[in-house]
Amino acid sequence: MGERTLVVIKPDGVKRKLAGKIISRFEEKGFIIEILKSYSFTTEKAKDFYSAHSNKPFFNELVSFITSGPTMALILDGNSAINAVRLMIGSTKSYEAAPGTIRGDLALNITDNIIHASDSYESFIKEAGVIFNST
Repeated sequence: MGERTLVVIKPDGVKRKLAGKIISRFEEKGFIIEILKSYSFTTEKAKDFYSAHSNKPFFNELVSFITSGPTMALILDGNSAINAVRLMIGSTKSYEAAPGTIRGDLALNITDNIIHASDSYESFIKEAGVIFNST
């Protein structure tokens, strides 16, 4: 067992039917999918999930977007999973994301950027708790 991280395929990725393509990239890289589930954020859960950004001007836009449709949530396990997955997904600003990254290849803009991944172990614990410890 390596390190664990959370990945959320956002509503735009699910709506555009990219979940399978995205998941296969992680599998091809050698990550183990420990848990995979479809998840729809309530406004309350979205605010909790994005609480680190609650004082930023784009907070309400994040909440609105993540609650706009179903998501796919995964817990991945592998060597240096947190950093490796962040490298695989690319820059938050999709127009800055390198070709070959998930966002560089598939994302449309800053909000519709296909995917979220935990940026630290602490974030993983908090974010996974919001999704997987909810009823």
